[in-house]
Amino acid sequence: MTKYKLEYIWLDGYTPVPNLRGKTQVKEFESFPTLEQLPLWGFDGSSTLQAEGRSSDCVLKPVALYPDPARTNGALVMCEVMMPDGVTPHATNRRATILDDAGAWFGFEQEYFFYKDGRPLGFPTQGYPAPQGPYYTGVGYSNVGDIARKIVEEHLDLCLEAGINHEGINAEVAKGQWEFQIFGKGSKKAADEVWMARYLLQRLTEKYGIDIEYHCKPLGDTDWNGSGMHANFSTEYMRTVGGKEYFEALMKAFETNLQDHIEVYGPDNDKRLTGKHETAPWNKFSYGVADRGASIRVPHSFVKGDAYKGYLEDRRPNSQGDPYAIASQILKTIASVPTAKKSVAA
Repeated sequence: MTKYKLEYIWLDGYTPVPNLRGKTQVKEFESFPTLEQLPLWGFDGSSTLQAEGRSSDCVLKPVALYPDPARTNGALVMCEVMMPDGVTPHATNRRATILDDAGAWFGFEQEYFFYKDGRPLGFPTQGYPAPQGPYYTGVGYSNVGDIARKIVEEHLDLCLEAGINHEGINAEVAKGQWEFQIFGKGSKKAADEVWMARYLLQRLTEKYGIDIEYHCKPLGDTDWNGSGMHANFSTEYMRTVGGKEYFEALMKAFETNLQDHIEVYGPDNDKRLTGKHETAPWNKFSYGVADRGASIRVPHSFVKGDAYKGYLEDRRPNSQGDPYAIASQILKTIASVPTAKKSVAA
């Protein structure tokens, strides 16, 4: 028998943006455990805004399992929060109730800022660095520094070793801003891996004395880009059938449900979705081929030969958004278009 360090990870009850929490349990197994072997585990919900002190018990239910590359005999355990009976989902447990579809593919582009001493990494003590321009996909100390690249490379390795479907990294438009991409088949699987990748990044930066800033517009109303979490999505129908008529009906559904999307696409999005810095205004829906100033960017590959099939990119979700809620809302809107209804299950 071998002792394994199981890091149970969950989302707390803070709003509008939950925090990642984690605690370690040591258990013996003959080999690396399966998800089915992992026990439920209680925690003090009164310390995470998920219960009151007089009745503080909440329960963690393992739902996804990954090897922990930073620990010997370690495992990362993504959990849902349940009521004390271990069966009823807690009110803060969004994962338990989201729409899921194994045929739906999601690719999330998670942007964020490195922050140190209250400002983006690489910003001077007073004022600003040189204007945006050379930082996006930049190379060289003056553009990306040294610590940032070391961290993102280490984070990439950790994700790959954990079995997370991390698909790439790049420096972003603003100084100190970076992005990683996560792809998954099924909304729950894709969202689980985004949250786990966030956890690994935040845990990694502890040793560097650096924080991750996910706010979508941390520099306020300035000439610096905000941070998004663009959601690339497709269903089996979109990939294999598609068609111009269906595409136009889908875009009409996204326009009709604009407010429902904005409500779950991350807080303070009105500060980011202004029509500037590669965004569309938050209260106006638009789409366009290769248009990064539209609500939905339509890739050239989607319209090639008038096929109108493949994937689309919703550019409105922001960096603080909950991928569970984002993916679920996208599927809800897709389900409202008749030809797609039968592919989506609750």
